[in-house]
Amino acid sequence: MSRHPEVLWAQRSNKVYLTIALPDAKNVSVKCEADGLFSFSAVGIHGESFDFTLQLYGPVNSEKCRSRIGLRNIICSVRKQDKGWWKRLLKTEEKPAPYIKVDWNKWCDEDDEESDADFASEDDNDEYDEDDESSDDDGMLYLPDLEKAR
Repeated sequence: MSRHPEVLWAQRSNKVYLTIALPDAKNVSVKCEADGLFSFSAVGIHGESFDFTLQLYGPVNSEKCRSRIGLRNIICSVRKQDKGWWKRLLKTEEKPAPYIKVDWNKWCDEDDEESDADFASEDDNDEYDEDDESSDDDGMLYLPDLEKAR
């Protein structure tokens, strides 16, 4: 029997980020179809299988969907077919499964994105944003070494 890993999501006007919390995952398979069907499967560190399928709110550009496997998680960047803000992650209006949560570290409101565009150019390439970086210390704040600053 398979289990569901924790899935964190955030969006921008042109893409959706899905962060799948599964340390040391093996045999990772990520599929993204144009109609918005997103499928994931992997094997956990103790050999247990994890999988889920999501019907996303809108269509996506399946050719520009990217994923990166890190030590603690898998980060997927799903390019929306049409630029714009989705009301929710899933097509269904039902309450999402308990393993799907908002990624407040990557969350950006429409107003915030517009003000950020004043300072930086729009990211229309296939590269990851700085927010996409996965590390062992995800969510940790880094403070300068005060001893070195003296």
